[in-house]
Amino acid sequence: MSIDFTLGTARLTALPSGALHWPDARLLCVSDLHFGKSERLARRGGPLLPPYETRATLLRLEADLEATGARCVVCLGDSFDDLAAADGLDEADRLWLTRLMAGREWVWIMGNHDAGPANLGGSHLAEFLRAGLVFRHIGGGSGPEVSGHFHPKVRLAGKAWRAFLADKDRLILPAYGTFTGGLWAEDPALQPLMGPGARAFVTLADKCVAIPMPRPSLRRG
Repeated sequence: MSIDFTLGTARLTALPSGALHWPDARLLCVSDLHFGKSERLARRGGPLLPPYETRATLLRLEADLEATGARCVVCLGDSFDDLAAADGLDEADRLWLTRLMAGREWVWIMGNHDAGPANLGGSHLAEFLRAGLVFRHIGGGSGPEVSGHFHPKVRLAGKAWRAFLADKDRLILPAYGTFTGGLWAEDPALQPLMGPGARAFVTLADKCVAIPMPRPSLRRG
């Protein structure tokens, strides 16, 4: 169960996976894939993670592409945990990604983790414009815009869930990658970006639920 909404003049769909579908443009947008996170942490002497996060993310991405029939894919930055992680992709994962890219318009937006072109096909851009929507890694520019970077999450029923944040001018996508952390919607970094009436589309296991965007509690005394 997804959520349909409008940003600018575009009719968009928030998917439970954390991907954004734009049916009229046959476009699928994902953010913060962080491919190679386990390899990057191991390389830099950080905590060890199970080395299957890239494959788990590719599996979800393939399912979304098949379900939507998207012919254009926009990756909103931080697609790789760093540029060395792009070069260090397992060969089977690289071939899988290449197969998904084949025959599709594929746009890599540069992020703060991967601020340069990776050794892959597709277009590598700072921003991407399609039919009035601007796609960029970090939001806060002119709108209507679609961005990522912050990995927003909310509390619901005592658990943490990834969430889209949406108002009339701006949409922030949740992190799509496996083993990516998140920033609470109440965080001061997110609050000024989202206007009054902003909503959170919470990505539960098999559906999205719309709630008012959480705001900091006002304490008296």
